Amino acid sequence: MRHHHAVIHYRALDFWMARAAVLVIICLQLLVINNLSFGPRWLAPALEAALLLPLSVATAWTQAATRKAVEDHEWHAIGQFRVMIRRTALTMTAIISVMNCGSLVLLVRALLEGHAGNSGTTLLIDALNIWVTNVIVFALWFWSTDRGGPPTCGLVKLAQADFLFAQMTLNDRELRDWLPGFVDYFFLAFTNATAFSPTDTLPLSQRAKLLMMAEAMISLLTIALVAARAVNILA
Repeated sequence: MRHHHAVIHYRALDFWMARAAVLVIICLQLLVINNLSFGPRWLAPALEAALLLPLSVATAWTQAATRKAVEDHEWHAIGQFRVMIRRTALTMTAIISVMNCGSLVLLVRALLEGHAGNSGTTLLIDALNIWVTNVIVFALWFWSTDRGGPPTCGLVKLAQADFLFAQMTLNDRELRDWLPGFVDYFFLAFTNATAFSPTDTLPLSQRAKLLMMAEAMISLLTIALVAARAVNILA
């Protein structure tokens, strides 16, 4: 149980980085120039903010409870509460993914139809917005799913990991108990979106491979659209 306590405290900052990442996504969605959203422009940010606020409160409560918990039943209750938080966070991540893919579909349609009534420059800016959002949202997916997500990371056997990080292959004693943080998953999402393939981190599970394939496909399509539009503008 002592190791469980250490893991929960170690992961505290990652939770807030994930919440901040969602806040960045909300800001990016509000900065979209053209009408590339299903329904009203405020719908997606409003849904995400409605989930983000209670998630942040629940995260703060959980972290406060970990500093006071002593008995095993208290730690068990905290663990169960964190599982509920994870499920809500996964729902919010799914909403972001659907909305971002919807924006990409509308962007493709606007470019193909050729009568979107939008300047090429603003479409390029919105495509970049969609690409950045894609990187952040898949960082959230990777972080939320690897070895059962944050509530169980460090408590699940390494053999059940979804990703193999470089630190896991070293025999250094200091790295024996190393755990990937949100920044590691963000770096994984960024490199996968730019290289369209694994770099220093390898997917192990089918779930991880499907997620990486989906991110690379969305990123490739977005970059291809940007390149095509840029050539058209320059021509």
